[in-house]
Amino acid sequence: MSGKGRVVGGLAAIVVVVFIAVYFGISATSNLGSGQPLTPEEAAKRLDKLYSKINVRTAQPVMGQIDLNPIDVAESLPDIEKFPVSVKNSTPQFVEIFSSTEKSGSGVDGWLNEVATDFNKANISVNGKPASVMIRSIASGTATDYIKSGKYVPDAFTPSNELWMEMIKAGGIKTERISESLNGNVPGIVIEKGKHDELKSKYGEMNINTVLEAISANELAMGYTDPFASSTGLNFLITALSVFDSDNLLSNQAVEGFEQFQANVPFIASTTLQMREAAESGRLNAFVLEYQTYFNEAGIRSAYEFVPFGVRHDSPLYALGDVSADKKEIMKKFAEFAAQDKYQNSASKYGFNQLADYKSEANAVDGGVITRAQKLWKDKKNAGMPIAAVFVTDVSGSMHGEPMTRLKESLIQGQKYLGAQNSIGLVSYSDDVTINLPIAKYDTNQQSLFVGAAESLTPEGNTATFDGIVVAIKMLEEEMAVNPNTKPLIFVLSDGETNRGNSLKQVQGLIEAYRIPIYTIGYNANIDALQKISSINEAANINADTDDVVYKIGQLLNVQM
Repeated sequence: MSGKGRVVGGLAAIVVVVFIAVYFGISATSNLGSGQPLTPEEAAKRLDKLYSKINVRTAQPVMGQIDLNPIDVAESLPDIEKFPVSVKNSTPQFVEIFSSTEKSGSGVDGWLNEVATDFNKANISVNGKPASVMIRSIASGTATDYIKSGKYVPDAFTPSNELWMEMIKAGGIKTERISESLNGNVPGIVIEKGKHDELKSKYGEMNINTVLEAISANELAMGYTDPFASSTGLNFLITALSVFDSDNLLSNQAVEGFEQFQANVPFIASTTLQMREAAESGRLNAFVLEYQTYFNEAGIRSAYEFVPFGVRHDSPLYALGDVSADKKEIMKKFAEFAAQDKYQNSASKYGFNQLADYKSEANAVDGGVITRAQKLWKDKKNAGMPIAAVFVTDVSGSMHGEPMTRLKESLIQGQKYLGAQNSIGLVSYSDDVTINLPIAKYDTNQQSLFVGAAESLTPEGNTATFDGIVVAIKMLEEEMAVNPNTKPLIFVLSDGETNRGNSLKQVQGLIEAYRIPIYTIGYNANIDALQKISSINEAANINADTDDVVYKIGQLLNVQM
């Protein structure tokens, strides 16, 4: 398994989102208008006008020392306390269980918490001692990172599906299955009803095979989530490869099928929010979703048809490592407790245990193959389209101290994800804007210059965020004039406060016209201000406080770069 594969394997969802909030558009700014859309000619003129009024200088290049070692997963992960204990143990003898978030959250996502709370009140004993459980709510991909890296290994783990457990086994972690299923769930593709009926009329039925055929023929615009972080995204990747070659997911036939299909996928989302906004904007007419969420969203059910695929999401329960016999007994009693009719009925009420007749379509897959499939996805996901990205860094006085220290650490550690096939530039801003690194292929020389530029950043002055963005757009416009097939991206790293230069209102029409996604990463930030920027072109925003920013920026760059 490669160093990069270890770093990004099973990465968590960058931002945990409550889907009901997503559906009703919690980011109202996504529809902020700026009058009539600009034509390309008008956009170019406005860009030149805004750029001409900004004081832009180019810094002297500075070489930095390159660290060729991969990111240490354990070092980059935040302290485990970053992830909340949703149910506390009630006795000294207890089992700590990592649980995927769709069953250890709140409301309809809180089923396992209810079971655990009642279990802890039931006066259950093992070997004459009272027993209880602790539930820690953590996304399956992130949990897998902790376990495989050895940063933190709980007594037990109940991920959404078995794919994560196969990866953990392949990583050399001792496992023992306690329960095949705590409750039932199914991943699927939701397709707009009109598009679903149109495709069904052509293909006869809708299943994963016909969906992939329709995507490959450019008849369906579908998005899916990061297969390093999302259980449904990982399941979709493995299922798609198995459709192309069920005997060998990594064969030339499977890779060729994946490349043809992936070339017609317009969107891979870092977060559910990002994917949902893309659907609302009209860019997508299908996306991946678990049935439990579909069940609980009347608006989604009324507008979309659900097409199941892949391995079932039945929440298996596994013991990890060399846990004691008493702890295994607690786990068994807990699984038996959860299997009671009372709790299975409540699971059904929350949207689990539906589609009980659906059988997993994909065969069992070795964890090593899954890891290599993730690497294949990383290498092939952009379908041969080169990426040009500009990092826009806030070096105003408000970034002094810990925020600037973490920003530099983010850039220096995160740059290991960028890859030599991409083109990278870096600008910084305070009162004015500095081009610290013009866009160029990210070879060893550019990598050294990027690290040197990051290390030399010094905070002072006011904050002209939108001036920095205008300069980045100008740089990317010039790059696309030379390389028209380039996919442009902007990453803004800031505390979100703007008090100088252009405003959002002045540049929003320009951002809309150029359709460049602007991913924002906040450091002790005004997150609302950054969300307004990211929401314009359906990009993601990260609220990266100081103890986990390196991990989060790695997640973001892994998906987008």
